[in-house]
Amino acid sequence: MKIKPFAIEEWMNEYEHDAVYNLAETCVDSISIRELVTIAGDCYDTFFQEIADKRLTYGYITGSPALKENVAKLYKTMRHENILSMNGAIGANFLVLYALIEPGDEVVCVDPTYQQLHSVPESFGAEVKRLPLTAENNYLPDLEELESLVNSNTKLIIINNPNNPTGSVMDASYLTKIVEIARKNDTYLLCDEVYRGLWQEPDSDIPAIADLYEKGISTSSMSKSLSLAGLRLGWIAGPEEVIGKCMTRRDYTTISNGLLDDLLAVHALSNYDKMMERNLKIVRDNLMILDDWIAGEEKISYIKPKAGTTAILKYDSQISSEEFCINLFKASGTFLAPGSCFGLEGTVRIGYACSTEVLQAGLAQLSIYLSELE
Repeated sequence: MKIKPFAIEEWMNEYEHDAVYNLAETCVDSISIRELVTIAGDCYDTFFQEIADKRLTYGYITGSPALKENVAKLYKTMRHENILSMNGAIGANFLVLYALIEPGDEVVCVDPTYQQLHSVPESFGAEVKRLPLTAENNYLPDLEELESLVNSNTKLIIINNPNNPTGSVMDASYLTKIVEIARKNDTYLLCDEVYRGLWQEPDSDIPAIADLYEKGISTSSMSKSLSLAGLRLGWIAGPEEVIGKCMTRRDYTTISNGLLDDLLAVHALSNYDKMMERNLKIVRDNLMILDDWIAGEEKISYIKPKAGTTAILKYDSQISSEEFCINLFKASGTFLAPGSCFGLEGTVRIGYACSTEVLQAGLAQLSIYLSELE
């Protein structure tokens, strides 16, 4: 089995731990264990005294009942039997693909998106047709083009909503049209929804694909919207038939998630509204800062994201995106991701959901760099 190097992950692994101003991070500013435990007024010491005598067994293999019940509450039609825990959304995505895709299958995937979503099915021997998301269409799928790519032989359509790296969002009407195309061809529909909930518009009501379609599969995690990447806990939400297929493969890859990860995730999900209140303030305040900064930079333009934590910045220079980012990093420790990681040369991806102080300081350094850029 051959697989392409994972461009963005290799980039992050190479540089992020030495960054002074990390503007490539895609999680909302990480929360501390103390802040998590006390977010609803719980006593930190009491919380850990209560779990101190727990034995570190494998725990519940498919996720604790409390975890699955809390995750199910994030959807309208899902129940605990429709939920399966995994090691982050990356594990959830991989398991769905491992369970559904065989050599010779046809897959349609949006591009740009998280590279795993098209590189993994390619490595399994599938024919992957890319559906390009363009700036001219606000990084939304062209529905006519999607319909032309999908046929009765298409096993799976893969979308990402909100989109990484662009921050574009497909609303309920848009998603319903994609479901109609999938249903017409009896095709599974996988949606990576790790940024779901981080809407810029307070009145947004964007459904999960698992709630819209009988063959819809949603994946998500504690990492991005909930600031808890260190828990390495995600999930699949979908039809029981798909969950069953995933379980037969899961036994070969994962026994259980960590017992303490599960316990802390339950605490976070039990306080979901408070967690999201914190994180929505960060992403909305910080996007205003980014938007104001871009308005004052002649060499930068962008399509303002509708949700999530990332945006694609187009810069006015002939320098390659990798050279742009490396030179910036060497000059000030300011860390961005090159657009080449997503097939978007001439751009960089910024993660704007870090602490406000880091964002402001990093943008100041970026302004200095741009002023000297030819």
